[in-house]
Amino acid sequence: MSSDFGSNLTGVDLEQLCADTIRVLAMDAVQAANSGHPGMPMGTADLAHVLWTRALRLDPEDPRWIGRDRFVLSAGHGSMLLYSLLHLAGFDLPLEELKRFRQLGSRTPGHPENFETPGVETTTGPLGQGISNAVGMALAERHLCARFPAAADLLAHRTYVLASDGDLMEGVSAEACSLAGHLGLGKLVVLWDDNHISIDGSTDLAFTEDVLARFAAYGWRTTRVDGHDQQAVAAALDEAQRTTDRPWLIACRTIIGKGSPHKADTAGVHGSPLGVEELEATKKAMGWPLDPFLVPDAVRTRWAQRREEWKSARAAWDSGWERLRGEHPETAAAIEGWFSGEAPDLDAAEWPRFEPGSKIATRAASGKVLNALARAVPNLIGGSADLTGSNKTNIDGEGILSREDYAPRNLRFGVREHAMGAILNGMALHGALIPYGGTFLVFSDYCRPSLRLAALMSLRTVWVMTHDSIFLGEDGPTHQPVEHLAALCAIPGLRVIRPGDANETAVAWRMALEHRGPTVLSLTRQGLPTLDRSETADAEEAMRGGYVLWERGGAPEALLIASGSELHVALDVARTLHREDGRAVRVVSLPCWEVFEEQDAEYRDRVLPPACGARVSLEAAATFGWERYTGPLGLRLGLDRFGASAPAGALAEHFGLAPGQVLDRVRSYLARTL
Repeated sequence: MSSDFGSNLTGVDLEQLCADTIRVLAMDAVQAANSGHPGMPMGTADLAHVLWTRALRLDPEDPRWIGRDRFVLSAGHGSMLLYSLLHLAGFDLPLEELKRFRQLGSRTPGHPENFETPGVETTTGPLGQGISNAVGMALAERHLCARFPAAADLLAHRTYVLASDGDLMEGVSAEACSLAGHLGLGKLVVLWDDNHISIDGSTDLAFTEDVLARFAAYGWRTTRVDGHDQQAVAAALDEAQRTTDRPWLIACRTIIGKGSPHKADTAGVHGSPLGVEELEATKKAMGWPLDPFLVPDAVRTRWAQRREEWKSARAAWDSGWERLRGEHPETAAAIEGWFSGEAPDLDAAEWPRFEPGSKIATRAASGKVLNALARAVPNLIGGSADLTGSNKTNIDGEGILSREDYAPRNLRFGVREHAMGAILNGMALHGALIPYGGTFLVFSDYCRPSLRLAALMSLRTVWVMTHDSIFLGEDGPTHQPVEHLAALCAIPGLRVIRPGDANETAVAWRMALEHRGPTVLSLTRQGLPTLDRSETADAEEAMRGGYVLWERGGAPEALLIASGSELHVALDVARTLHREDGRAVRVVSLPCWEVFEEQDAEYRDRVLPPACGARVSLEAAATFGWERYTGPLGLRLGLDRFGASAPAGALAEHFGLAPGQVLDRVRSYLARTL
């Protein structure tokens, strides 16, 4: 049957026909791929159609339009719902791409990826991340409207989320939604696909709480509707648009796999194709032709009408923007600059200089650099997971962002590391802002899912992670990171920078802000000597990830390679080896493996000459990974066990990392090797 199906049928409900089209496209794509999740798109097609055709404001011809509403499919496994909507809405996602669902090189991957598909706001799949990203988007919207009151009407938008049972089970969403309620993010609207089914079966197996009561306790407004009653969904959305003092949770009771005669309302339709027989049975039960990927002409016409509405809204917005340019040109230019995504101009910053002879923790140096940068980079915003004083993440002279005042740049995330990471990502995804967040390095374990997604999406986020070794001391092994640097270095696209003194810390911040991707700054609790740069290479050399800090005696017999708090120890040991033992020694500062690996081979070989086989690495952390620089016969000094509770000096002695012990171990190694 041709695409005129529905146009000549008496009594056809056009809105239902549109929803059924979404269902069928999802069913067909999953079946063609023989892989995917048809149940969620089939169950949420009605409410999604209402949201996109009656509430959501978009511009398919300009997916990154500043004034658009944000839509987050937190339940990313239901990606064919989103791809169907994007196709029907007129985004650059032709039907052929839906037919290539989950195939190599297609723009319809198994889970939505914001860097692959136009109109996808964030990469989702790990449950809980999308809804938590959305909190960051809603927070960014409130902050920008407060920062630019003359443009508030143009910057204002809503953030809509479609979330699953699984999203609301994940702990990260609880943390993020709690903060959203505290901050009164009233432009945030979550539609919960309350279908009572998860992979294992009925959600009753593990999830019996009163979700609406929980969200009400968070400070949200809540309501419950039949997710298949389009008028009820529309009414709930209208109410959410009128009442913006608190975020909204709309519980939409749905039937997973709706329309399937034998698999609806079962776990069997969650993550597997319907199968040829059930697909045909479903289409027959719906009164739908068996033609695959059928989009009725009447549905295309309905969506064309919606696109005209969006064009009118965009034209009105453009007129307002032109008025802003005329009346407030500096404001318009600032907003455009922030949304450009370009790295900030850091030359105007009054960079602090740290004089030799002083002793300062790199976390304290970072705080000074941050405040200098905050004066030069007005869209830098962030805070800490309840460790502001320890992480040194406060911007002096700024207040704390709150529901009474969204303009300040200091955020307080509370003890919510997991949510902080996802919220930072959401703010970066929203555009215009450069967010940073602080915690202890050991708690990077709580941030890791968001760190990984930030790297996957190339988001410019900065993670200030302090107390970066056993030398934080008496708090003991629960707080002393050991394996964390190696684990973070394993994430592709994530820069992990462990500066060796205050001036390298300033360089690390520059590297972070100029990088189109996430950066972890690994910083000390304890004071470190500020190196005398008249006797060593300039700290700016750290921009290349690794560099020759100091050398004496000609072609090096031995290389000492170090980062962070061990750099000055390596330097002292090398000086002694040259002065007392007559050794030709080179010290290499290697604060960032990833950036060093980006340098050409000639530079890397110049810093670490292949002919020099006597190599020592020194880092107060797991030695895992250092063999790439020391070789299999090198000496790797570190900590391949958990720490202990004691003062820092006692720990250094106990684990053989005190300067005198390091010297003895290096001497013994060189005696065996040279």
